[in-house]
Parts: sequence; structure tokens; C-alpha cells
Amino acid sequence: MIFVTVGTQLPFDRLIRAVDDWAALNSQIEVFAQIGPARYTPKHFASTAFLSPGDVAKYFARTELVVGHAGMGTIMASLTVRVPIIAVPRRQAMREHRSDHQLTTAKWLQEELELNVVMDMADLPALLDRRQELKPGREIGNFAKPQLLSVLRQFVESEDDEPSAMYGIAAWTSGMRKMLQNQPMRSSRKPRPPETY
Repeated sequence: MIFVTVGTQLPFDRLIRAVDDWAALNSQIEVFAQIGPARYTPKHFASTAFLSPGDVAKYFARTELVVGHAGMGTIMASLTVRVPIIAVPRRQAMREHRSDHQLTTAKWLQEELELNVVMDMADLPALLDRRQELKPGREIGNFAKPQLLSVLRQFVESEDDEPSAMYGIAAWTSGMRKMLQNQPMRSSRKPRPPETY
């Protein structure tokens, strides 16, 4: 079974329509979707607007593949239960989200955790056809790294009784940058500065 989920905040009709088109040609494959407040209703598989957290967990437990927006809840759930995911970032230009943070997140997760990411919806059908070859991404631990905890602890315990938001962001960014510079690179690519919006 393929479980499609788009979260609860915004419609992601472009993704639902793409999976529906693929499902029309692959009727032997069971697909179920949580489609959120969608304007488009799939014709070739069952769906519901919303699911309880318990029901979402049940679908994650029985699916062979998750297809979803590049939301952190969906991604973390798939990494935790070790189910392959195809993450499709929402695009601000298509009015699918308020910013392109999912695009940036998906690029990073593709490089660092080897997630399956679709940037161009035209690539989704081929990846769905190869679903049995897909891996669940690099395994993550259950706890934060000591370096991250140290940076957060420094921020929380700072001498400044009323740190401004900008001070907090600058301190956190500086600490994270130091932490990442001390990490061995997982790819042959050189680190690049963070993208801005």
C-alpha cells in the first residue's frame, strides 16, 4: 500500500492530482490519502480530509511507501518507523505555502539523510514505479546530538535577562554553524551558506 499525506494546514492538490493520475494507470496498487482541506478529490483511490494521530500511525505501520509534503512531522515519522518516503515540497509561487521553507528543507534532507525527494512533479511517476527499490533514508537517533543541546543550553542560560529575538537567532545560528563545521561532511560537496528567502 502507498500512503499519501499532505498535512492538515493547506491543500496540496498538485500532489494529489499527480498521484491520482499515476493510480489511474496502476489500479492494482492500493493507495490511500489524507488530503487535508483539498479542492481536488482523487478519483482512483480512497481518501479522507483528516486522520487522527492514531490512525496516521496505523497507516505508517502498514504502508510500503509514504508520499507526502516535505513537512517535518511526516518526514520524522517515516524516518522513525523506517518506511521509505517520497517528499514533495510545496511551492510558495503555486500558493501551496506561505514560504519556500519546504524546498530548502527537502534539498537539505536529500543530501544529508538520503531521502527520496521530487522537485519536479513530472518525476513522481517514475519514482512511484520504482517504489520497491526506494530506501527509507539514513537512520536517525531518538535524541538530539550533544552539540545541539549545548547550543540550546547556552542560549537558555545566557546572562542577558531579556535577549531579543534577533540576538537569540544570531546566537543559535552562530552555534549551529560552529557545530556543523566540526562535523565531517557526508558528501563531496563543499558547504554552502544558508539560503535566504
